[in-house]
Amino acid sequence: MKTLMKSGLSALALTAMASGAFAADLGASGEPIKLALNEWTGQHVTTRVAGEMLKAAGYEVEYVTAGMMNQFQAIADGDIHATLEIWSSNVSDQYAVLKDAGQLEELSDLGLNAREGIAYPAHVADLCPGLPAWEALQECAMNFATAETLPMGRLVDYPADWGTPGADRMTGLELPFKAVPAGSEGALIAELRASTEKKSPLLITFWQPHWAMSAYDVKFVDLPAGEDACFTDPAWGPNPNAINDCDFAASRIFKAGWPGLKDKWPAAHEILVNYTLAVEDQQPMMGAVDVDGEAVEDVVSAWMGANEDKWKSVVDAATK
Repeated sequence: MKTLMKSGLSALALTAMASGAFAADLGASGEPIKLALNEWTGQHVTTRVAGEMLKAAGYEVEYVTAGMMNQFQAIADGDIHATLEIWSSNVSDQYAVLKDAGQLEELSDLGLNAREGIAYPAHVADLCPGLPAWEALQECAMNFATAETLPMGRLVDYPADWGTPGADRMTGLELPFKAVPAGSEGALIAELRASTEKKSPLLITFWQPHWAMSAYDVKFVDLPAGEDACFTDPAWGPNPNAINDCDFAASRIFKAGWPGLKDKWPAAHEILVNYTLAVEDQQPMMGAVDVDGEAVEDVVSAWMGANEDKWKSVVDAATK
């Protein structure tokens, strides 16, 4: 019995030593892991939560401002090591090319329940009878016209660096609207705020999760379902001569990183693969930043302190 106990203890000791060796092997923990910061508040929240988790594991973190569309080559080159909130409906073709070439690693889904579409503040339904049906926009486009768009209606599209999804749908559905890119996410919010306060007409490309969806009672236009064929086959959909005559494809939000991440910082790679963030956590933090004017660093720090049960186990699993 003593021999067996001794052998058992030795086995446990070896296991503990092995576990300890793995936990101690954080990789190049003295070199900063560079995380991309893109152009919208939710992405900043997502990224800084991930950064705080990495810091809790013992890593140094550096945040690098990068455009959503041009960040992927920087990741492939190792100048940025991860980006934490990629929307499938708004990702560049370069992403797929680099991923297929093994120059970029897709990590995993972030876990946000997302939707993108053509939207309007709820009061606009009174200015365009027939909404949310998309066909109603054919008849009331002039109600949305401005000096720069006459005789067409005005659609406030995503910032130019995010692509032209709103413009693509106006063309595909042959709707008499001119898409005008917003200057930033903040400019999109300013449009929603002004329209809500003045009860003025507004058609806008927008998304959820976002605090503004509830703060300004925003509705989505009902477009034909965004099936794969819509984006490749002109014969599909209401316009037989064009693609994109449909809604956005269901959005998937995911993470990607430099292929060398898993070898240089093994525990960090595991943390980022297993990291998820729920809408009910992200959205209030976005509101605290954009509505209440708090610094994103302070908002994230407060959330981390109050919600250890939602993230600490991921860090512990990778480091202990």
